[in-house]
Amino acid sequence: MKTNLIKLFALITFAIFLLNSCGFYKRSDIKDNPVNVDERVKKNIQEGRGFRFGKGATRGGDFDFASSNPLWRGAVDVLDFVPLTNASYSGGIIITEWFSAENNSGSTSRELKLTIRFMTNEIRADAIQVMVFEKSCVQSDCKTKKIKSKLESELKLAILKKAALFEKDDFKKYKETEGKFRGKGLIKNK
Repeated sequence: MKTNLIKLFALITFAIFLLNSCGFYKRSDIKDNPVNVDERVKKNIQEGRGFRFGKGATRGGDFDFASSNPLWRGAVDVLDFVPLTNASYSGGIIITEWFSAENNSGSTSRELKLTIRFMTNEIRADAIQVMVFEKSCVQSDCKTKKIKSKLESELKLAILKKAALFEKDDFKKYKETEGKFRGKGLIKNK
């Protein structure tokens, strides 16, 4: 028994010696390691160190489908009059192309571009931010700037109204299909 214990101790000591020479233990300084856990995990993965168990291994983000978000659907529906340059649901932004609603003269032109940012999925006044940009061109000299316009508030209100209608319709459909079957599992057969 005593010889087995000595052999085990020698094997463990030898293994630690071998693993230590391969960089098993490396002293690190606090200034080299990020304090934030997510940044530290990202750094370790980039350097090829560490591993994950379970759900973390497939982590890539959990996104709902855009068609299930009434605020997103309302914004796309309201902006159907202009082509979109970028519509990123996961990024929470919609950007239109430059468009002009008025007749421009030969030497001057004025175009607008809209950007809608989604701050939350909830339908409320601070859920979206609408920005209007103006590009004014006199012959070949163009200037672009962000402008304050009543178009911002009108679009925001129209999107919120449309989103509220979509949410109301979705709730009505859910109540008609799933709502009446809600209590069936609780009713016991006598």
